[in-house]
Amino acid sequence: MAPADTRRRILEVAFRLFHEQGYHATGIATILREANVNSGSLYHYFASKEDLLVGVLVFALEELDPQVMARVRARTSDPIERIFALLDQYRSMMVFLGCRMGCPMGNLALEVADDHPEARRLIHQNFVNWTRHIKGWLDEAGDRLPSTLDREQLANFVLTVMEGGIMQARASGNLAPYDDSVAQFRNYFDSLLTLADIEHGRPVGTNRVPVFAGGEAK
Repeated sequence: MAPADTRRRILEVAFRLFHEQGYHATGIATILREANVNSGSLYHYFASKEDLLVGVLVFALEELDPQVMARVRARTSDPIERIFALLDQYRSMMVFLGCRMGCPMGNLALEVADDHPEARRLIHQNFVNWTRHIKGWLDEAGDRLPSTLDREQLANFVLTVMEGGIMQARASGNLAPYDDSVAQFRNYFDSLLTLADIEHGRPVGTNRVPVFAGGEAK
């Protein structure tokens, strides 16, 4: 295995285990076993477990676009539909996981941000980058949204809906809280679209977004 491949394998396995078990509950021995590497290989790249945590968070930043946002862009070219496709993508993750484990970044924010300043900075940057993608889609929507809308705040609201819905779904063991949160967000978004139609003199309903459910537009 090439050195770059070894490093990536360690990061991929550590990311998965931190998600499945939590950072503190994951031992170095488990990472070594799951990654099929020896301790020398791991410590060649990461001086400590905390250094590995930082590496995992940088890795997550680098993979945000190819692993999350690019998949949404592949589903639809419509910037508004992308927001609901993204929310549906996280819903599919929760279906696959049986409403267990939650969001990897959200989990780490709760577990390590208070005690690891560099980890906190990187987790925050992940959320900032996530919302920047959303803000870009909202900007792309142009006059389909009201001219007075604060699109950065709305992008942050999308993150709040996603993270809050996932946390509640995980706590309850079912998707109802997540679906309820997205449904209310859709109602709010439909109101924004209606306001934009009125503002620009279009027939109301021109901007209605197809409902994403189970990976398909309804």
